[in-house]
Amino acid sequence: MPRRPRDPGIPTTPAGHFGRELRAYRDDLGLTRAGLAAKLGYSPQRIGQIEGGDAPSEDFAKDCDAFFKTNGSFHRDWEWIQEITQLELLPPGFSEYLIFEDKAILIHKFEAMHVTGLFQTPEYAFEMLKRRWSPEEAKELVATRLARQEILDGEDACHVVVVYDEGAIRRPVGDRNVMRGQVQHLIDMAQKPNVTLQIVPSSVGAYEGTLGAFTVLGLPDGVDVAYEEGHVGGQLHRHHDAVRQFGVRFDLIRGVALSAEDSLKLLYEILEGL
Repeated sequence: MPRRPRDPGIPTTPAGHFGRELRAYRDDLGLTRAGLAAKLGYSPQRIGQIEGGDAPSEDFAKDCDAFFKTNGSFHRDWEWIQEITQLELLPPGFSEYLIFEDKAILIHKFEAMHVTGLFQTPEYAFEMLKRRWSPEEAKELVATRLARQEILDGEDACHVVVVYDEGAIRRPVGDRNVMRGQVQHLIDMAQKPNVTLQIVPSSVGAYEGTLGAFTVLGLPDGVDVAYEEGHVGGQLHRHHDAVRQFGVRFDLIRGVALSAEDSLKLLYEILEGL
């Protein structure tokens, strides 16, 4: 592996770091952009774009590693770009929440508007996301949601108590097939030993759930954190008093919800009506 070239400057983004590294290695070999382009099989313009901060393709990163003999360094930088890009697609505050969610042993979650990410099918998730993101970005975020669902399976599966407003489940998302698949998935999830699913029926008037969606996470060290969703992002609460208030709200919401058994019956009724 060749020596690391001199530091070409302070990178401002992962893609910018990649471009600066590329230029440093190119300069170290005394190559012009046209010369490197000829070696790698790309245009000089493309070399210039990447050195200027454009994100490279995975093939380009691998080609750089092969040419400069950098033992996967460029490909690792490419992976870093993908990770950061995915995090940038998430709502403000949500990436920090995901760190705690991955460690949680107990999740209490309430949602009034739609099926939550942990319980979404890929098709339902894509329909939710495509209204705001490009198809490519939506697919990346769907993959993130599916990866999150792994905490619900296995020997160390997290226990989840989720409460939905009935309207969140009935609200049409996508076509009939998407909705049928989603409701059937909820039925399947509701019968898992580590999942308790309850529904607040539409016959209930004003209740604590009208204040918005939130989640309370129980962590292995006995400390709880709460996450409150908003229109443009969310807020993570760690102070004991704030988290306790969310716990009280959750208990009050469960108090007006159907039992898990009756909620499952309602899910079957909703499915039959689709």
